[in-house]
Amino acid sequence: MQVRQAMTGKAEYISANTTLGQAAQKMRDLDVGFLPIGDKQEDKLQGVVTDRDITVRGIAAGKDPDKTTVSSVETDKVLYCFESDSLEEAATSMQNQKVYRLIVLNSPDQKRLCGIVSLGDILQHGELKLSAETARAIMA
Repeated sequence: MQVRQAMTGKAEYISANTTLGQAAQKMRDLDVGFLPIGDKQEDKLQGVVTDRDITVRGIAAGKDPDKTTVSSVETDKVLYCFESDSLEEAATSMQNQKVYRLIVLNSPDQKRLCGIVSLGDILQHGELKLSAETARAIMA
């Protein structure tokens, strides 16, 4: 199975000047814990922000969620795969990098945001053994 068959599509950028509070509300509304940061018009990915980034680097560090932007707590290193990759390749990448989610780009040439694939997506598509192996490797 390819990543495109399991990923959550229609991912949208939030801007770098989105506040932590606004990002947290968007995460709540979308029921996600991970948002790509970028420029919609240029279709350029700048980073990602996770619920953990907001909590640990933002709130726990004493930053005001209504004044602090996601750019100050974002994860600059964007981990990704391509929609044509196999789920096994994506899972191996998650295992090696110790992450539960990857940005999905359309192709090596264009590198346009097209979705997010998570360990949960792999599990939901019936890949029980692969998802269990991936979870064990991430937690090790």
